[in-house]
Amino acid sequence: MDKKMLKHSQEVIEELMKKDGMSRRDALKLMGLGGAATMMGTAPTSASAATAAMASSDKKAKIVIVGGGAGGIMAAARLRKAAPNAEIVLIAPNDVHLYQPGQVFMAAGLYTEEDIKKPNSDLMPDGVKWVKDEVKTFDPDSNLVETAKNGKINYDFLVVATGLQYDYERIEGMSPELVGQKGISSVYLNDPKAGTAKGGTATWEWFKQVRAAAEKRDSGNPLQIICTQPSTPIKCGGAPQKILYLCDDMLRGNSPLGGKDIHDNAKFTFTKKGGKLFGIKSYNQTLLKLTVDYGNIEDAFGYDLIGIDADKKMATYNYHYLEKGEWDEDLEEFEVIPMVKKVQMKYDFIHIVPPMKAVDAVANSPIGWQKGTAKGWMAADRYTLQHIKYKNVFGIGDILGIPLGKTGGSARHHGPVLQDNLIAVMEGKEPTAKFDGYTVCPLKTQYGKIMLAEFNYDGPAPSFPLDPSEPRWIWWAFDLYMLKPMYWNLMMRGLM
Repeated sequence: MDKKMLKHSQEVIEELMKKDGMSRRDALKLMGLGGAATMMGTAPTSASAATAAMASSDKKAKIVIVGGGAGGIMAAARLRKAAPNAEIVLIAPNDVHLYQPGQVFMAAGLYTEEDIKKPNSDLMPDGVKWVKDEVKTFDPDSNLVETAKNGKINYDFLVVATGLQYDYERIEGMSPELVGQKGISSVYLNDPKAGTAKGGTATWEWFKQVRAAAEKRDSGNPLQIICTQPSTPIKCGGAPQKILYLCDDMLRGNSPLGGKDIHDNAKFTFTKKGGKLFGIKSYNQTLLKLTVDYGNIEDAFGYDLIGIDADKKMATYNYHYLEKGEWDEDLEEFEVIPMVKKVQMKYDFIHIVPPMKAVDAVANSPIGWQKGTAKGWMAADRYTLQHIKYKNVFGIGDILGIPLGKTGGSARHHGPVLQDNLIAVMEGKEPTAKFDGYTVCPLKTQYGKIMLAEFNYDGPAPSFPLDPSEPRWIWWAFDLYMLKPMYWNLMMRGLM
């Protein structure tokens, strides 16, 4: 499947590059994709060499990695090569590995569940001991973790790669079991332990149901569709909007379902507590213009979903707003008073993005932040990814309590920083490699177009000589056809 998709994508992308005013040779050179052999992981690329970690050590040490997702597997692959004499133990219960970015393409009807699954055994690096278990307790003062079935496991160095957990129950009346029922969907829902990605499958069925219902309406009595975004940090912050735009475009007849344009038969409301669609000004302006141009999308800012009545199809929100207070003579301005009130919205269909939180074992341990907005997430230095107190503990991926970085693209950039800094500490040196906050969100604005939003701690950080705020076909083609084989064969092998 991947090889066929890759061959087709090269033909498609060549044409798209011409349209974007970029030669195929220059574009591939910029991206470090030197051809099919490199793409399929038989050799490291020039791009990976440019960002590759350089540190290595021949010292003996025991490195324990907790988590078998993208961050954990990538860390194991990198550290296996960098520290050949170390004993590396990876603790993770999941037999199945899910390519989680593919769930949005599942929702769009372009991938199936089988397209995003691989056995974790196929990805586990040679020489890494895999303990199929779950860590229940972290005890960094004693340099050990306690597992559910294998007792205590000690370490010299610890890598925390647990990811995060969904908190559907934080929304009153909501549970994972409701996904796929009564007009409710959630693309995020998955269970790597069971090897399922129900969210992607359920949301594609939800798309079908939305279209069937819209066909029975008209512009005078439009279908009411809500797409939500929670107030907590979430993985892939653009995913809530991806479902919004793709569902709208599906009603225009541009999905595998086909059909005539009936998007006027539906009204979309996108709800979030914040006051912007995107934190970066240029990206936000593009998205605001899109919602206006599409004509049937309303941005409802200040709305935080707190309850759902699945039978009555009613969503309850805390609506946050500002109210003018008394005149302040000293400041010569009116006082601004933050206000909250409960409001309800009726819907026919709703796509819910759950609140998300750090896994309990981290949140309830000394390695989590103990207070502040990042409470519960791993207390790491935002640059070195080293724990602020326990210098032999490092983190990678979604669990990190840092300002940016809950995407697969960020985890890829965490990898070389983690490798260099852990090896430096192993060698008795100070960690000097720095993560710059790089985050990438391939935001699908319609079928066939993506705005490749790249940014870091300082703002926009485009990798390519193209306006990053403009949605393009070329990024859609790369995301759909090429990023998945790159993920399996380069990123998970520690080659990029």
